Amino acid sequence: METRAVRVIPMAEAGHPPVTPSRTPMEDKPTLRQVFEAEESPLLRFAFGLVGQREAAEDLVQEAFLKLHAHWEDVANPRAWLFRAVRNLSLNHLRDHQRENHTDTMDEIAAESPGPALALGRMETLGTLQLLVSELSPADRQLIQLKYRENLKYDQISQRTGLSVGNVGYKLHHLLNGLADSLRRMGIDSAGD
Repeated sequence: METRAVRVIPMAEAGHPPVTPSRTPMEDKPTLRQVFEAEESPLLRFAFGLVGQREAAEDLVQEAFLKLHAHWEDVANPRAWLFRAVRNLSLNHLRDHQRENHTDTMDEIAAESPGPALALGRMETLGTLQLLVSELSPADRQLIQLKYRENLKYDQISQRTGLSVGNVGYKLHHLLNGLADSLRRMGIDSAGD
């Protein structure tokens, strides 16, 4: 019986691109401590904006981190998951405390003001918008932050980012349209509805 030598041709020589092992999402996932250090302050501001009470905001953020810890292995995007959890916990908190504080005096105040339902709707819209922004790419989030948090003009944003003024306007226009479309798909037409 004759033995033949077989030459193995590397895929690159055979005209195929080399196969590189793919990274699993877990390799890129930060630790819980890193997430806590990076997101605690933004989450506290977010929760405070929704519930208007510092102590309640701290409790809600703490509860969200405890829930994240319990579901850590299942969560691919901890930042987005936390913002969604804080939003939901905040809305539950507002709903539960609205029932506790519901008195005749509150009914009189509600009759004279736009109403708690409208205020809650606006807070829910703001919370949903913040959640959608948190899910954008870092570069897109930076554009939104520079324009709407720092109130910079397009030319100032251009200097900060290295994008042309026209590109800044184009990107912001499409980002805002995308956010508006996402809100509409979620059943939110505007903060006043």
